[in-house]
Order: sequence, then C-alpha cells, then structure tokens
Amino acid sequence: MKPVRIAVMPVAGFGTRVLPATKTVPKEMLPVVDRPALQYVVDEALEAGIEHIVFITGRNKGAIEDYFDEAYELEAALDAKAKTEIADELKRLRPKEGTMSFVRQQSARGLGHAVWCARDIVGDQPFAVLLPDVIIKGETGCLQQMMTAYSEVGGNIIAVDEVPEADVSKYGVIAPKGRLDGPLIAMSGMVEKPAIEDAPSRYKITGRYILQPDVMDLLATQDTGAGGEIQLTDAMARAMDSGSPFHAFAYAGQDYDCGSKLGYFEAVLAHALTHPEIADGARALVRDAQA
Repeated sequence: MKPVRIAVMPVAGFGTRVLPATKTVPKEMLPVVDRPALQYVVDEALEAGIEHIVFITGRNKGAIEDYFDEAYELEAALDAKAKTEIADELKRLRPKEGTMSFVRQQSARGLGHAVWCARDIVGDQPFAVLLPDVIIKGETGCLQQMMTAYSEVGGNIIAVDEVPEADVSKYGVIAPKGRLDGPLIAMSGMVEKPAIEDAPSRYKITGRYILQPDVMDLLATQDTGAGGEIQLTDAMARAMDSGSPFHAFAYAGQDYDCGSKLGYFEAVLAHALTHPEIADGARALVRDAQA
C-alpha cells in the first residue's frame, strides 16, 4: 500500500455564494479570526503528513500564491519594530520551498476537471483532495483520522457526516453497504442531491477524499454531469462500479461551509470562541447579544 503524500486543493472557483466580498478577494482568503480559511485546511493536510500540496488556481487568484510566499519587507519591518512574535508566526506558516505547486485551470469545468488538472504531479500515487471552502474543526484533523483508516483498509476513502433527514437533498450522500468496526462504512454507491424519500442514507459527503490514481484516468474520459460540468462524484462512481474499493469514514468533528454566508459566519464564531487570545471576549459579546 503506497502512502498518501500529495494533496490537491481546488481553489479556482468564483465564490459566487459570498459575493460581493469575493469580487476582488478569493473566497479561500477570507479571514476566519486571524488567518485565511485556506490556512486551516493547509494545516489539516500538513498535520496528516502531506508532503506536497497542489493548488488548482484560476484567474484573479494570485493572492493565494502570494500568501504562501516570503513577505520579506513585512517580516523585516516587524523585526525592526521588535514585533518578533508576529514575525515568527509568519515565518512558521511559510511552507518549505518546493512543497507547493500551483496549476492553472483555464476554464471552470467542474470539480472533477480541477482535480484532473493535477494529474501530471500526482502521477501513479494515491492522493488526497481537500475542498478549501470546508473547514473541519476537531481535536484531530479529519484527514489525519482518514489516514489512520487508510492504513488499515487502503483503497478510496470519503469523509462523511450525518445530517438531518430534511437536509439530505442539499448534498451528495452515500449508499452504505454496512457499518464496519468504528467509523468505517462499506459503500455501494453515491447519490447527488437525492429527494428525501429516495435518499439511501443521511451520510453526506463532506469535502475530504483519499483516492487512488485510477480516478485520474476516469476523469480524463468523464462526460459532463450535473450543471454541465465534469463531476468528481461521477468518476468515483465509475471507479466503484469497476471494482475499486470505497469506504466512507464518519469523522469526529464539525464542518463549516465557508463558501456560504451563514457557514462562514458559523466558522468565524466557532473559532473565535476557542481562540486563545480572544475567546473570553468573544463569549462576552455572544452573551451581550443574547441579553
């Protein structure tokens, strides 16, 4: 079983659900307390042992590449003013040279197409996909939990969590074959936004995947699906039909959809309430608002 060392993060989307804020600022760079939403997802990948991250970018996303570059003038100014704590934090967050790649997706043709754009870097290795507008907060990162499961069963693993029955039509959900030990669930299929009465489960797909490289070959020939785009879900379903093993993983944690206005607000609030510097003040503000 090959280890998972590469992660793909598609960051080329327009962020239409949070316009007008994303007219000039990539949605992935919107701050959640004191750092961009994207930083939380990168930290999750690094915690899980990922050695190389491939960002699939698009036009007007240069701020993402700049963020992960050295800010020499800023760091020098902070050092000169003896603001060493902040300067050290910036240096700590800076990635090691050669551990990130930026690949341009010239046209918005769907999540599956975005992932396929990383094919030459992924090669014949298993890889992770992390959707950067989904932050998952937990004691242990979601991908780290998945890596532990991957070391036991291999194959392809999709992160899921249970949602109320009334919400299943908003998401892609899995068709379970049976619960294994712990959080692993054997899968028989996936359904995109089913009607409530047709939903095979209440387990929604949550934006974290560990995939085998044969998915890239299927994406190369994948027809357009929902929304006239090349969908990753469709290629995964084909891989499953051809016998590639798939498991769902019910992770421990809470996910926040930062691509929506309410989800972004929830993420900011949740992280503010546990932030070591401002948690007390944030709780006081919440109490005052409820009074």
